[in-house]
Parts: sequence; C-alpha cells; structure tokens
Amino acid sequence: MSFEKEILKRRTFGIISHPDAGKTTLTEKLLLFGGAIQEAGAVKNNKIKKSATSDFMEIERQRGISVATSVLAFLYKDKKINILDTPGHKDFAEDTFRTLTAVDSVIVVIDVAKGVEEQTEKLVEVCRMRNIPIIVFINKMDREGKDAFDLLDELEQKLGLIVTPLSFPIGMGYDFKGIYNIYEKNLNLFSGDSKKNIEDTIAFDDIESPELEKIIGTKAAESLRNDLELVHGVYPNFDKKRYLAGEQQPVFFGSALNNFGVRELLDCFVEIAPTPKPKMAEERLVKANEKDFTGFVFKIHANMDPKHRDRLAFVKVVSGTFERNKPYLHVRHNKNLKFSSPNAFFAEKKEIVDISYPGDIVGLHDTGSFKIGDTLTEGEILQYKGIPSFSPEHFRYINNADPMKAKQLNKGIDQLMDEGVAQLFTLEINNRKIIGTVGALQFEVIQYRLEHEYGAKCTYENFPVYKACWVDPKDKKSEEYMEFIRVKQKFLAKDKRGQLVFLADSFFSLQMTQQKYPSVKLHFTSEFN
Repeated sequence: MSFEKEILKRRTFGIISHPDAGKTTLTEKLLLFGGAIQEAGAVKNNKIKKSATSDFMEIERQRGISVATSVLAFLYKDKKINILDTPGHKDFAEDTFRTLTAVDSVIVVIDVAKGVEEQTEKLVEVCRMRNIPIIVFINKMDREGKDAFDLLDELEQKLGLIVTPLSFPIGMGYDFKGIYNIYEKNLNLFSGDSKKNIEDTIAFDDIESPELEKIIGTKAAESLRNDLELVHGVYPNFDKKRYLAGEQQPVFFGSALNNFGVRELLDCFVEIAPTPKPKMAEERLVKANEKDFTGFVFKIHANMDPKHRDRLAFVKVVSGTFERNKPYLHVRHNKNLKFSSPNAFFAEKKEIVDISYPGDIVGLHDTGSFKIGDTLTEGEILQYKGIPSFSPEHFRYINNADPMKAKQLNKGIDQLMDEGVAQLFTLEINNRKIIGTVGALQFEVIQYRLEHEYGAKCTYENFPVYKACWVDPKDKKSEEYMEFIRVKQKFLAKDKRGQLVFLADSFFSLQMTQQKYPSVKLHFTSEFN
C-alpha cells in the first residue's frame, strides 16, 4: 500500500473526561467492536473484577482509576485506529495535557447524571486552544440523569462548544428505549441485558411512519418526533469542514457499559475524524506526507514490565516512516541512534514493528537518553514545541525508610521523575530532596511504585511551599542577582536538569520577591528559553 494511503488509513485520538464518566469502559468497548478483544473487563465500584485492558499498572487495577496514559491500536473497517486512553483524575492532568500534543482529535465523555464537570472544562479548553476536533459522547443513558436538551445547553455554555447531535436518546434511565441515529437514519433498540453482545439496528428513514409506534410504543414515538423536530430547528446541520476546524462538535448518546451507542460513535468517527495533521515545530510546519521521518517523545514509562526493568519512550510519528534498525538523529544530544526493537502497543502487550507511519505511536526502549519533548529526525534540526512542565502545587520532603536500599530508591526516583510523574528538587543549602506534584494522589502512586517496582521504601514530610518558580536572571553577575541568591538561599533548589528554582513559601513572599528583584524573572513552567 502506498505511503499516502497508509496516512489516510490512520486515526489517532485521545479519550478525555472527568473521573468515573466511563472513559476506560468506552475504550474497552471500542476495542470490543474493533474485534481487538473478545470480552471487556467490567470496571465497577473501584474493585476491578476483570481488569480493564487499558489499565495495566498494578495500582490502577487495585484502585479502579487510570493513572497513566495507555496506548491501544486496532483495525476497524480498514482503518488503523490509535487510541490514547488518558487519566481522568485531576492529579494526573499533566500526563493528559502532554498526551493532547500527540492526538489529532478527541472524544470527550460526559456522565448523563453529572453533566459537565470541572476537569472536563480544563481539558476541553486545552483542546480548543489547539483547535483539536472534538466529538462528545454522553454516557450512562441507561441511568437516570439530566434531560438531553439541558445537557446540550450545558455543553454550549460551560465548554463554549457549538454542538450538533448526531444521535438522540429515546427516553432515559428506566424508560430508556434506545437511540435514533440521526447520522445514519436508523433505530437502535436497547434490550438492557447486552453486557457483551452487540445490538441490532433497524434501518428507519421515515420517523413519521406508523411503524415507529409498533416498535417503541405511542408515547415514546410521539416524544421522539417532537425531540427530533426541535433538534433540526435549533441545532446546525453537521458540517465536516467545521468539525475538522474545531468549530463544531458532534454529540452522540449511549451507554458504554451496555455496548450501547458505541458502534454508531465508532462508525461515524472513522468516517469523519481527521487523518494525521501537520504539526508546528519551532523552525517550521511539518506535514504528515513529507518523506523524511520526524517524531517526538510525549511520554516516558518506566517498568512497563517490572520483571525486565524496561523504560519505554512513546514517540508520535509526525512525518515520513519510522523504520526498524535505521539510524535517526536525537536532536537534543546531536547523535544518531538505532532501534532494533521498536514496539507497537496493545495496552501492555507489545509487538515489534518494522515500519510505522504518521499518526502511529512507537515505543522505543530507552536507557535514559530520552526525556519528554525530545525530537527524532532523519538529520534535520527540528524541535517540536508545546510539551509543558508545570509548576507543582504540592511539595514534600522524601526520606529513605530503608538505608540498605538507598541505591534502589535513587534509581526509582530518577526513573519516575523522567516519566514526568512528578518533579524532583534538591535544596541548595543541605541537598535534601523534595518531590513536587500537581496532585496529592501522585505521592501515593510514587510510594507504591517505589516499593513494588524497585523494592525501595520511602516516607514523606510536609514542606510548606506555595509555588516552584524557575529562575531566569537578566545578568548572573549583577549585584541584584547576587543579593537574591544570598537572601533567598534557603528557598533555592535545583531541578533534575540542574536549573535553579525558587521555592516561594507564600503568595505574598512571591510578590515581594518579584518587586524587590525585578531583573530576576520567575517562570511557572520550565520551558522559557
């Protein structure tokens, strides 16, 4: 198959939502419809009876939440689908923000009872800033929840979306009869017991036909006709160009747990979702169909297999083809590297691939030479931008709880920080190590993983810090900078890259420092050069 055709086959997207909206369950069911798995794992009550395919870390199986982005690939209707399932929990938002740099489109999952939640607002804002095409899936229709029109209003008001429903529910909760697919003009009836089976659909062009009453009953038929009239009167017709430009968002209704409405979503998605898009590097815009390979690392995962202590760098192929055993330039180190066993993913199952195309995600075994944001090319000096490292909001001293395992602890901390799970700061004054995270739950994850993956134990002590700011002086030899270093000595630390960081203990002290030392710039992200 030609290079151009391979690009047109690819669909790379992320699934984002608030925790518990059913994102991981939806991922499972997409795999089920794609024939990639035979039976889905039910994720319920935070006790996973059969673990969800995309939750492969031990702690995820125990707690029933996703804490790392996982990559899954399958074929459906001759299209190669790459799904990036992201953590919904806000404590892991940084991982999700980074993942959004590697997707071409997004499916946002909304819980019918809870509607739009705070975490969803933040993530959708990032998508809209980047004009990423969005499809909305309103989940859990077999439960009681908000009225469909109220939810559509909420999507418009809270998320600023311009929605157009492509399917519409018939009833909800106990009265849920099924879904009318506006996009394909057919009825999908809900039987309520289809945990594993895939529902049949009835082609139904004319909703005015008296046949409708026979199928769903008089009351439901009347209600559906009124709803559809309102939908056609109020919402714009679906326009693929506007969707691809990020200016219109199609909405589907369903119940992922019951496999309901998922096929409609997937069928429409493979038809309308964008093929791999061009990406802006600092030097120029790179198009997918350029013949030279370029790609960037958006995630690093240590210990995907704890038995082998392997680190994998996840690379998104932006242009050209990535070939096994071919040397590529690691731009930051300015040296050529060869990869003998690049992996394609199916959750934690990996297989070696000889060639990957734009839109694909490749896993490269890494001995520590990669960090998030690194670019690989066939020789061109390029740097892809927009992979942030945020100022943490929670800080704790990390102490070794087992002096015999100091080496394992240091190695574990080192590798987990490379993954971007958290950030490590070493105090200048006494060399004590401080972990900074975006969310408090990450401390638990770090402690758990250090013990179970590296055999090291740690304890934490509170460290009262308001914000970490990266220090960027105008002149390192100036008197003002020297005074800043002297006065703030006990609040200064180095990050993992050796950059100087000021740990402000309060909002007030941060303001005062900025006023007193105007030539010393303080940044809230690590990328300011």
